[in-house]
Amino acid sequence: QVQLRESGGGSVQAGGSLRLSCAASASAYTYSYYCMAWFRQVPGKEREGVASIRTRGGITYYADSVKGRFTVSQDNAKNTLYLQMNSLKPEDTAMYYCAAEVRYDCYLTSWSNRASYNYWGQGTQVTVSS
Repeated sequence: QVQLRESGGGSVQAGGSLRLSCAASASAYTYSYYCMAWFRQVPGKEREGVASIRTRGGITYYADSVKGRFTVSQDNAKNTLYLQMNSLKPEDTAMYYCAAEVRYDCYLTSWSNRASYNYWGQGTQVTVSS
């Protein structure tokens, strides 16, 4: 069964950087059609998509609010998904979640739709102060 665990969150000042990691069970990467993503959520707001990667082809997607600042990548040898966050802003403050989907046709779904993913980590908090 797929297991995901996020790490790397913390408190930083505006303009700083953080790198989030999502460690997945080895079995997760035996499925070449995996779709994975980073979401974030603040109180009173829906969980929103931040960035996504299709593990088979490495195609990436980003929310407009993070384009040019965040980079999603993967290291299959380490069974890990990353989110490099640069030039952080106070509005980036949120709980960040790692999500994954094993369906072979996951590439046909909307990358930023929470319903597109069936597996979720527990989240890691990111706080950006001004």
